[in-house]
Amino acid sequence: MTRPADSHPPASRRTDRIAEMFERTRAEGRPAVVVFVPGGWPEVDATADIVQAALEGGADAVEIGWPFSEPMGDGVVNQKAYEQAIANGCTGETVLDAVRELRSRGVRAPLLVMGYFNPLLSYGISRFVLDAAQAGVDGLITVDLPPHEAGELEGPAREAGIHMIYLLAPTSTDERIRLVGERGSGFVYCVGVVGITGARSVLSDELPEYLGRVRSLTDLPLAVGFGISTREHVRTVGEIADAAVVGSAFVQLVGDTPAEERSARIRAYLEEITGRDPGTPVADPAV
Repeated sequence: MTRPADSHPPASRRTDRIAEMFERTRAEGRPAVVVFVPGGWPEVDATADIVQAALEGGADAVEIGWPFSEPMGDGVVNQKAYEQAIANGCTGETVLDAVRELRSRGVRAPLLVMGYFNPLLSYGISRFVLDAAQAGVDGLITVDLPPHEAGELEGPAREAGIHMIYLLAPTSTDERIRLVGERGSGFVYCVGVVGITGARSVLSDELPEYLGRVRSLTDLPLAVGFGISTREHVRTVGEIADAAVVGSAFVQLVGDTPAEERSARIRAYLEEITGRDPGTPVADPAV
């Protein structure tokens, strides 16, 4: 298919929704709450409605997972969801179609694509960046792509105004932290534990020291993920970081809920975890 010459706006003409989100949440004195959901799951066409319900409940941004058969950074809950999404026929095009649908509904919140490098490479890097920008993607989180190997993707993404968001772990060296701060944009995804994704009852005692070290080496906002599942977790993270990412706990909730009850349960969960009073208008209504 031939694309128009200006099929996506250049960076200078794209709204930086991530920066706007952090400006708003800081003014409100709270962390941003970001949720993760695999694309094309539980049904292949369910993604847009799940995202919309999460935003209506109070989520500030959503990561949409691009299913992959070998998600080495993900725990059992996300792995099973990815397997089902792949069985449903979900592809990169499916994920971008969900983003397009959400933008057509008027969603203004940041939408990010999170996944692994092999599917992106198979799609075609230049093609994917063009399609993602046209669809309305704000950022890419490629779990297994470190910044020193990301030049082929980083340049086109930056030109298209799409943030490259890199991950750090508690074991990351100061050199790696500086490199992520220099090469990344939008925010830094700080993995809260050494290990894979999964809801946990308590957060690591080492989190404040770890985030303090990252904070001293980069000015980018910090988001904490892997293990966030409760309102208390969000409060704790909000004292030392700019955002909390709720992944496996949200995926588990969606997977355990019948389709006809899903939107209501999602809204109720987000209201609980964000501390928002039910019925209070959100800053970015999705309808």
